[in-house]
Amino acid sequence: MTRHALTADRTATRARGRLEAVLRRGDFALTAETSPPDAGAPAPVLARGGCLKGLADAVNVTDGAGARAHMSALAAAALLARDGIEPVLQFTMRDRNRLALQGDILGAAALGIPNILCLHGDDVATGDQPEAKPVYDIDSRELMRTARRMRDEGTFPSGRPIEPRPALFIGAADRPTDPKPGWKPDALLAKIDAGADFVQTQYCFDMDLLRRYLARLADHGVLERLFVIVGIGPIASAKSARWMNENLFGVQIPEEIVRRLDGARDQQAEGRRICVELLQELSEIDGVGGAHLMAPRQEEAIAEVIADSGLLSRRSAA
Repeated sequence: MTRHALTADRTATRARGRLEAVLRRGDFALTAETSPPDAGAPAPVLARGGCLKGLADAVNVTDGAGARAHMSALAAAALLARDGIEPVLQFTMRDRNRLALQGDILGAAALGIPNILCLHGDDVATGDQPEAKPVYDIDSRELMRTARRMRDEGTFPSGRPIEPRPALFIGAADRPTDPKPGWKPDALLAKIDAGADFVQTQYCFDMDLLRRYLARLADHGVLERLFVIVGIGPIASAKSARWMNENLFGVQIPEEIVRRLDGARDQQAEGRRICVELLQELSEIDGVGGAHLMAPRQEEAIAEVIADSGLLSRRSAA
């Protein structure tokens, strides 16, 4: 019996979010990403992310992306949930200690947010207030461990009870890499042991590299224990592709894609077409549970890609 079956048995009595349900029944999941606005009202949140309603199974809400202050991720996620858009609430370790993080986990559950993603967080030195003091009281794996205990045992780390316990689907981040001889996915295995149920990866546009990476994960039993959601997105231009290759750690867009963008009359439209094609290819690769579509402030482009991919129409009956 796989871990997925064991988890399904153990959690049968708790409510599941749409993302978890889609993954567990074996359909190809589609997640997207939005950033909270610099605003003190709900309308801008829905204006930015509302186009993903009915398309993405869940929408990640970033937590202080770029080490800059924005509307609270918890508040933005709650607004999306209230509007019928399931959030994945990101938690960075940069800004809050363990007490605040535990409180926000309970608050998220109470507000109808079933999914969390535990992240390290961008360095404050890269933001627009570099004098800010980072916290890093615990690391992302410790938060996963804490969240799993709160969910499965119904207690805080101190042993104090939580009633009712939060319903959580716990996520981690990963970066596909071309595995060298002898390489083992130790970091990812540690996240699974800490409590990760799913992983969302950094951008991966090289499908051959991805297949080699997944094969190595399979060799070490990772794919039997974890849902893998691969990061992808519409590239706005060849210039953007070159910038990503130079500035985003672990991202390598194949030269074939860059040349295709360079030769296109409408590079934005071509970037969306490329993303649709890669999305369809991803859906056929063994071991891939879904795709995570990212493009800063391009939620409408992501919605268009999901619709054009035709993947939602291929779903099994719920």
